[in-house]
Amino acid sequence: MNELRRRLVAFGALALVVSSVYGGVPVMAQEEVVIGYSAPGLVGAQLEIQQGLVDRAEEKGWTVQTTTSGGDAQKQLDDINNYIAQGVDAIVAVPDDSAGICTAVEAATEAGIPFYTIDRSPQGCEINMTVLSDNYLAGQQSGEAIVAFLTEKNGSPSGTVLEITGNLGQNVAQLRGAGFNDVMAQHPEITVITRTGDWDAAKGVDIVRDIASAEENLDAIYMHSDAVYMAGTVQVLQELGRLFPRGEEGHVFLAGVDGSPAALTAIREGHADQSSNQPIPDFGIVTDYIEMELNGEAIPEGEVTQEGALWSPARIEASEVGPQLFLATTSVGPDNVDDERLWANISLTREAEATPAS
Repeated sequence: MNELRRRLVAFGALALVVSSVYGGVPVMAQEEVVIGYSAPGLVGAQLEIQQGLVDRAEEKGWTVQTTTSGGDAQKQLDDINNYIAQGVDAIVAVPDDSAGICTAVEAATEAGIPFYTIDRSPQGCEINMTVLSDNYLAGQQSGEAIVAFLTEKNGSPSGTVLEITGNLGQNVAQLRGAGFNDVMAQHPEITVITRTGDWDAAKGVDIVRDIASAEENLDAIYMHSDAVYMAGTVQVLQELGRLFPRGEEGHVFLAGVDGSPAALTAIREGHADQSSNQPIPDFGIVTDYIEMELNGEAIPEGEVTQEGALWSPARIEASEVGPQLFLATTSVGPDNVDDERLWANISLTREAEATPAS
């Protein structure tokens, strides 16, 4: 398969010529291409991320081999080394450890196998490309929604907010925190209590219980992942007698990033207020750029648009870790929670179609 990849790159120009003659279908799309995909634990949005990649690859007639590390960074390295030994045409990963993944990147580079990440960037090494949500924008959107709520509630942007982070060793959590806290920093009368959740639902439950019990005037909670933390947060607030519907006195404003089924359900039920939706099914767009590079084309910087896509416009930026495609997030609230393009609604529709009628 490495031989196939070398052949495709060598004849990339010819592939482009034939592509233009035969209706825009690249020659290499008709060849067998194998992608090795390394997922972290398939929790939260990760299952949909994997499915989006598989769907886009299969549309091209490609094969995707999948492994799951279960959150074990060393197992992820072992899985990727197995892909290298097999000679796959490209490797795509969601890094368990943004810095630790560089060991696998180095090995793949030595083997001549292109390396891509989705959802999370590496740290400390250069790869072919990363496709991810604009996590900084997502944090901003949640922060701005909380500021608007506090201003309406208190007459000015003031109050107490709990921030439950992800794993701060990963750039995703760093960016979601930075976007949020840059908004908060503009309003010194807002007190932010930050606790590390590590993408662990049980930790999130403990954090909410501790802070909501101690802080009588807690106004809002911002979650780096509503896929991980929303259900437990709602449950704990209910146990503590602090779960009041949106619009009622005592309501704790709930905001987060992901646009998960749990978050959209909580918004519909009036328990939650905002979620920054990730364009998760579209992370599979990375296959278009894999195809470009297998055809010998360079990845261009600049704006990327697609009519009707929630993530559009997006942008490709050069960085020290290679080109990064940032797909825009969408702020979701009661007014647009039923948009069929949101990944949670897509997921729920798929599940309904797969369930046999009784």
